[in-house]
Amino acid sequence: MSELLIMNTTMTPILNVQNLTLGYTNANGRLVSVLRNINLQVAPGEALGLVGESGCGKSTLALAMMAFLRTGSQVQNGSIHFHDQDLFALKPKSLQSLRGGRIGLIPQNAGQSLTPTLKIGAQLHEALHLHSDLPRSQWHQRAIELLQQVRLPSPEAMLDRYPHQLSGGQQQRVAVAMALAGQPELLVLDEPTTGLDVTTQAHILELLRTLRQELGMAMVFVSHDLGAVARVCERIAVMYAGEVIEQGSSREVLLQPTHPYTRALLNAIPRLDTKGLPPSLPGYPPKVGSVTQGCAFASRCSHVQPTCHTDDAPLTNLSAHQVRCHFAGELHNTPATSKVITLPVQRSKEPLLRLEQVQISYHRPGLMDALLHRPAPIATVDGIDLQLKKGETLALVGESGSGKSTIMRAISGIHSARTGEIRLNQDDLNRPVEQRSKALKRRVQMIFQNPDASLNPRHTVFEILQQPLRLYFGLNHDASREKATELLSLVRLAPHYLDRLPGQLSGGEKQRVAIARCFAGDPDLILCDEVTSALDVSVQAAVLKLLKELQQQRGVTYLFIAHDLAVVKAIADQVAVLYQGRLCQVGPVDEVFSGHHHPYTRTLLNAVLEPDPDHQPVIQGEDSPEQHPPARGCAYQRRCSLAEPRCKEQTPPWQQDGNNRIRCHLNLSKLATLIDRPQLIKTANG
Repeated sequence: MSELLIMNTTMTPILNVQNLTLGYTNANGRLVSVLRNINLQVAPGEALGLVGESGCGKSTLALAMMAFLRTGSQVQNGSIHFHDQDLFALKPKSLQSLRGGRIGLIPQNAGQSLTPTLKIGAQLHEALHLHSDLPRSQWHQRAIELLQQVRLPSPEAMLDRYPHQLSGGQQQRVAVAMALAGQPELLVLDEPTTGLDVTTQAHILELLRTLRQELGMAMVFVSHDLGAVARVCERIAVMYAGEVIEQGSSREVLLQPTHPYTRALLNAIPRLDTKGLPPSLPGYPPKVGSVTQGCAFASRCSHVQPTCHTDDAPLTNLSAHQVRCHFAGELHNTPATSKVITLPVQRSKEPLLRLEQVQISYHRPGLMDALLHRPAPIATVDGIDLQLKKGETLALVGESGSGKSTIMRAISGIHSARTGEIRLNQDDLNRPVEQRSKALKRRVQMIFQNPDASLNPRHTVFEILQQPLRLYFGLNHDASREKATELLSLVRLAPHYLDRLPGQLSGGEKQRVAIARCFAGDPDLILCDEVTSALDVSVQAAVLKLLKELQQQRGVTYLFIAHDLAVVKAIADQVAVLYQGRLCQVGPVDEVFSGHHHPYTRTLLNAVLEPDPDHQPVIQGEDSPEQHPPARGCAYQRRCSLAEPRCKEQTPPWQQDGNNRIRCHLNLSKLATLIDRPQLIKTANG
């Protein structure tokens, strides 16, 4: 195969991957290649983005850049040099000092990478002990400096906290500080913003951009979020089936994509300025080692020709990037086209779900509270009035800690509301799930964010689906098997998946099984808790289309929690914006996102990223909202630059703008200025 290599002619690369082929031994004892003929360079101070679907080899390549190979893996050909050191030739002791020192790693989930039983100070001291030459007497001061470097407030107090006492954004900043302890020249980031809300993500990405400028670090940024990559990286390498199939400047790759796969990935991204669902990629990526000749993308490509199946795709040099495709020259001069999918949905006029003046608190008064007449703390969620019609999708949006999941837990029966009504038609939902009838439990089902945590790894797909079928309908083994086959067909999975374990499925397949299990109860209301946040863009598009098709066929109703506002725009009919457990704005998604905005709604919309290097998100405030809402007045008063004295004392009224309701003291004409003047919102420096 031809080499795919972009040379940086201005300086010697800090990292040089040459002809790397990496494989592992499968269950049959055959050595199969998971990475093939990789050629990449990273210059000092440069940021390179690795993008592609799950299983394409991004994380495997990133970890190989630290000379980390999974058990059973081996280098079949090629090398990786860090400066003049061949990483795979280094002895274990040399590698140990290199990792975490000159090469740092920021993992995907900071909450899981931090030790829950150790204070932040102790964990930073450990990083300094392992990866710096500082004497113990200087660790404390250096730890403070590291927290200041990542822009964490009150670093002295932060050192004395445990990870669970920090927000998601603060935990991620601590992970960055720990990676900086060894003063790395190269930072490897593996999906560092997955799971973060839109404003926190924007702050973390801005922090990474700033640190790279200040410290001159090079970065390798692994992500399925092309908007995040566009914000951080100058160059992008697109991977598919273990190969780099397109590589070049971010501007060329994102604004003038050439390879059909790159174009398909970009088309699968939902956009705020587009109505409808983005198209998903047909088919699935090939199994590791299954493609021995021809183009690995041929079976899914709309431009495929017979030669694509038999001949390896040649390397084509274009203006500022290179593409591995038989028709690269032809496609490069053909504008990429995009389309959206619109599916009609029949909706009832009668509300299925009603929440009236719902107040939720996690505080449980004790004996001393009663004896000392202590006032109850401010409720976590208060004053929630929402209606959801049958066959409709309502999205709850807001930063982490805004009360979205708290409301969903109350509807599901995991947590009860203190006051107010929650009704499904005439059935009272404001009771613990164990006090609900079997029929009522069946009517309300939930799809969780992470199918790995919600699917029993020791049960086959059939056993997973059989449980609700037996519980709700009393089906025997044979009837359950027949019904389970129908459910898999519903989510576009073949019958042979029934005998597989979750560990034998891809991320998208696991989520389809979770959806099938949810529909096994024939529910009326489905609670969707960040069901696409951990999926790559192509799988996300397929899952969104599947959910919409099932809603069309079954008339099911969705309550949808999401951080990605573009996903909300694609799937939701109504949207409710929450801040500190209080509603700010409620209405049809088109009116809320394009009409008059509450100042907080505008903050969220300003922070949305686009897969465009020229897009500049407007970042405001801190990435860690207040822990508690104010005792009175507007919940958003502390962060709103348009706040007036009455905002601190009086609860804002609801204003009607068509079907769009906004809760704000400012009149609609004043709020209209936010559409064209986002600078009215506070900046990070106040």
